[in-house]
Amino acid sequence: MILGSGTGGTVAAWTFASKGQRVAVIERKYVGGSCPNIACLPSKNVIHSAKVASYFRRSEEFGIPKGNFAVDMRAVRERKRRMVLHWNNVYLDNYKKSGAEFILGSGHFVSRKTIETIFPDGRTRLLSGRNVIINTGTRAARESVPGLDEAQPLTHIEALELDQLPEHLLVIGGGYVGLELAQATRRFGSKVTVLDRNDRLMHREEDDVSEALQQLFQDEDINIVLNAKVKSISGKSGQSVTLVIEQGGQEKTLQGSHLLVAGGRTPNTEGIGLELAGVELTDRGYIRVDERLATTAPGVWAIGEVAGSPQFTHVSVDDFRVVHDSITGGKRVTTGRLIPYCMFTDPELAHIGLSEKEAKERRIAYRLFKIPMAAVMRATTLSETRGFLKALVEVNTDRILGFTGFGVDVGEILSSVQIAMLAGLPYTALRDGILTHPTLVEGLIPLFSSVPSTHNVAETKPASPARQQTTAGNRA
Repeated sequence: MILGSGTGGTVAAWTFASKGQRVAVIERKYVGGSCPNIACLPSKNVIHSAKVASYFRRSEEFGIPKGNFAVDMRAVRERKRRMVLHWNNVYLDNYKKSGAEFILGSGHFVSRKTIETIFPDGRTRLLSGRNVIINTGTRAARESVPGLDEAQPLTHIEALELDQLPEHLLVIGGGYVGLELAQATRRFGSKVTVLDRNDRLMHREEDDVSEALQQLFQDEDINIVLNAKVKSISGKSGQSVTLVIEQGGQEKTLQGSHLLVAGGRTPNTEGIGLELAGVELTDRGYIRVDERLATTAPGVWAIGEVAGSPQFTHVSVDDFRVVHDSITGGKRVTTGRLIPYCMFTDPELAHIGLSEKEAKERRIAYRLFKIPMAAVMRATTLSETRGFLKALVEVNTDRILGFTGFGVDVGEILSSVQIAMLAGLPYTALRDGILTHPTLVEGLIPLFSSVPSTHNVAETKPASPARQQTTAGNRA
């Protein structure tokens, strides 16, 4: 049995069922979970529409006379909905082909390894399984701010369903969701203000990344309000909303037409009877698991975000691989994984491995290679030269420790570096490789041919053991 049809659970269902096992997936609302319906794919679909709009505004740069245009948000939404429907049909077809049973209903444990499903029409069904995988994910978190609930703010779900352009969108949260949707909405033509409680956007990233993102948003005329604590909210999102914030010890007022809350995630662990299943939670409310993703209840596993894994679809899929091995006698575990991540602003942010801060904390001497995107020939043909590429290489071994890119399609460049890291190749393998010209990946040649700066951090205080075990991906 699989409770929740997120990507990892969906792949688990198809895999186990295709091997002849009886599998049932209980899903409350979305075929395939949030990723193909309300998160990863829909947001990237809308973001691409926004990029097309940005090209219209830059048309003269490409030799096309500028003309007036307006964005039809209903058409943007319908394009997104067509894509979602396509993937829903693909998923349902895969369920049919694999033999896994998809059950649309609300499930909760009534005892160990037994789940009661309540169907939309009120009927119920009891199911028991030899193994149970919990894959219920997370939802948008809401702070306890006076007036927030009454304002009926947007989350990413409602923001991706807008059929009219907001006059002024206020965004609470300067992380992945907030920044991606803020930029897209601005490019469609809205006025946008982003508020963040920290002193810089994406504050867990390196300083050069935060600075580049802040400069990008300033250049696109997105208002950024940092070190801001929201004190109270009045009005209703979609009509008129007012925020009272505290910044630098002073109270200020911000007004907008719409409010988007993008300040983190909360695990979906309430109301599903985990206590009856013998499944314990962490102090943060996530399901407690070991390195094999086993919960405190024998035969019950948890994968994806609800298990506290880094909040990326590709991690959920690898979580399935861990559980598959755990059930079938393999040895895969979650520790020591090399986890990449990408934020799909335009340009993109992509990272894998160690950052400079982490290398210094671990007292690892490294060489820093860094070039501007303007040094990548393909980027100049696209007129997309904003940003940079940088990589950390261990001094004594030539091993690539980490890579960060802020530039056009750097998520694709990252994959080549990741493969080299997984294979244990020295950076010279990329530097001396015959890479197709002119492609963006070819930018790795000038990157690793540049003159590096050496950082000897032997005198840096060692990190705590717990910190030393943390991978870059775990920051999420």
